[in-house]
Amino acid sequence: MNALNLTVLADYEMMSDAATDLVIETLKKAPEGLYCFAGGDTPVGTLRRLVAAHKNGEIDLQKAYFVELDEWVGLDGADKGSCLNYLETELFGPAEIDAAHYHYFQAKSVDLEGECQAANEFIEMHGGLELILLGVGVNGHLGFNEPGVSFENYAHLIDLDSTTQDVGQKYFTKEVDRTKGITLGIKHILEAKTAILVANGEKKQAAITHLLEEKVTDNWPVTILRKHENAHIFIDENAFA
Repeated sequence: MNALNLTVLADYEMMSDAATDLVIETLKKAPEGLYCFAGGDTPVGTLRRLVAAHKNGEIDLQKAYFVELDEWVGLDGADKGSCLNYLETELFGPAEIDAAHYHYFQAKSVDLEGECQAANEFIEMHGGLELILLGVGVNGHLGFNEPGVSFENYAHLIDLDSTTQDVGQKYFTKEVDRTKGITLGIKHILEAKTAILVANGEKKQAAITHLLEEKVTDNWPVTILRKHENAHIFIDENAFA
């Protein structure tokens, strides 16, 4: 069991600042490395700070490579609310990153197993993930690695937990099928050279409490970060029960 690098900040802005500083430090050391940034409400502050740092010349995001963490099966970048649409809106578009520098799941494909393999191969081709930035679900999921998931998976398809389906509706203005996901696996997270988790707000207290209890369980996938060699946890005071 590895010690967690836990940092509790006063609020979301300070949490995002701290996470951004570590990502920038890593980007400066490995400017052409492979990075994976989660979508969702929590990481967006970090992504916007990274884009600002890119625009002011502190870092060059155009040299780096990126891989999508997860996607709703049946959606693509044209669908507002999809994970790819989020990344294109918050990162790839504003930083003008060449499409050849990022890999994403084609989640409308008839060969979704092939999409999993393609993601695995892209990561392997780049020597693994330099850094992965994660949020955590209220049910403890990382990406779409839901409660009960195998910790031995690389990219895989998964039936989404009812909690994930319910919470996910906020990203969409219309009803979409949210029953299945495609995601990088826990093995990818564990093998990343650096893992960062950001979590804020009272709704994340249960997940963070389980993470800090020193018991690794697939009922709360977030707890696997206790086995990561270099995991950094940034949370605000409201997420700290």
